[in-house]
Amino acid sequence: MVAPGSVTSRLGSVFPFLLVLVDLQYEGAECGVNADVEKHLELGKKLLAAGQLADALSQFHAAVDGDPDNYIAYYRRATVFLAMGKSKAALPDLTKVIELKMDFTAARLQRGHLLLKQGKLDEAEDDFKKVLKSNPSENEEKEAQLQLVKSDEMQRLRSQALDAFESSDHIAAITFLDKILEVCVWDAELRELRAECFIKEGEPRKAISDLKAASKLKSDNTEAFYKISTLYYQLGDHELSLSEVRECLKLDQDHKRCFAHYKQVKKLNKLIESAEELIRDGRYTDATSKYESVMKTEPSVSEYTIRSKERICHCFSKDEQPVEAIRVCSEVLQMEPDNVNALKDRAEAYLIEEMYDEAIQDYETAQEHNENDQQIREGLEKAQRLLKQSQKRDYYKILGVKRNAKKQEIIKAYRKLALQWHPDNFQNEEEKKKAEKKFIDIAAAKEVLSDPEMRKKFDDGEDPLDAESQQGGGGNPFHRSWNSWQGFNPFSSGGPFRFKFHFN
Repeated sequence: MVAPGSVTSRLGSVFPFLLVLVDLQYEGAECGVNADVEKHLELGKKLLAAGQLADALSQFHAAVDGDPDNYIAYYRRATVFLAMGKSKAALPDLTKVIELKMDFTAARLQRGHLLLKQGKLDEAEDDFKKVLKSNPSENEEKEAQLQLVKSDEMQRLRSQALDAFESSDHIAAITFLDKILEVCVWDAELRELRAECFIKEGEPRKAISDLKAASKLKSDNTEAFYKISTLYYQLGDHELSLSEVRECLKLDQDHKRCFAHYKQVKKLNKLIESAEELIRDGRYTDATSKYESVMKTEPSVSEYTIRSKERICHCFSKDEQPVEAIRVCSEVLQMEPDNVNALKDRAEAYLIEEMYDEAIQDYETAQEHNENDQQIREGLEKAQRLLKQSQKRDYYKILGVKRNAKKQEIIKAYRKLALQWHPDNFQNEEEKKKAEKKFIDIAAAKEVLSDPEMRKKFDDGEDPLDAESQQGGGGNPFHRSWNSWQGFNPFSSGGPFRFKFHFN
């Protein structure tokens, strides 16, 4: 008996006639088995039952070498090959068994199964018919008849699939091929045909899946590797395209189409890798130039234009060129409205331009498509704070500088405004009060924006001089009378109280 959980039990559920080998007895004289061969066969049988496939295979190799005319050794080795998923290796052994023992119906039936899976329908039918003519057991006869019916159905479906393909009815062809490939799973030609149908129907990824299977099922399948590479290229996946075309050249280094395609992909891949390295180094201008070269190198594949513009948009945003970033990001979003990367980069550019409502809208759209992105969540919260802050006092606007202004620009703007609005410049009492208030705001803006820590707080939407936004209160240190600012020198680089200067 066979243990329920054993390898042979599992094999029997997939290949019903393999169990015959475990209980198969043979006459030594009939098979010409010597003692050593018999020892290898018995040991291999035990190892197979225990699931030790590699060791069992070694024993059956030795048995075949010891007696090349022993059909049992070939049959058992074929069984191990099948258990290891090596149907190509099993088929020659099953053929050898049939040559040595024509009436071995189990081997012929099993070969018919393999031929059917490979899509060799005529050969499979021949094996099933011969099983029926060779005095089979009841189970073998039933199985052979069942497989003949199945084979006839596959013949009919294949004819329908080919007719549909010739008529350019690719959807119908796919439907027929789907049914066939459920049975003929190892038929490389039919997979290649279905891949062609998928390409015609605009489903390149499904085509790639079939072509990858075909490249494994058929030896030296350079055509499959070439097609896979070109499909990945059209999808914008230059790295996988390069990998697949290299597989083609490994099989045939003189393959003209593969070599021409290889040169194009390699050139494009080098440009993109170089551009990404420049982005990592913060060299955004140079990276932009590289991606412009990418678009010139491959102008006919829209995917590379979109991806290049997406990265150029990112470079402009990170390089604090908001106007250009908004322009390029918008071009990307016209082609791909749901492009999360472009939405995030344009939102950042909008923040620099103080277009808070637009930034919030972009972040919210991006969040709809990627709600778990922390960067989007933080960006949205910041944009909302800045919008609220803009409705109060905006230190950048007070000094008339951009949010990305350098410290030198801030000091320069402050000095100019401090001179202009110094209260000593005004004699009229009402004008002097207005100037005092203006001067205090100017001084507050300089205080916040020239201090990195305070400026960061303000940029994050928190006013460091606003008592309401500071926990524990403490009041605004700039909410004081003009008298407390008497003697303030707008040109000093140290403390605020140096000397009083008056204006005539």
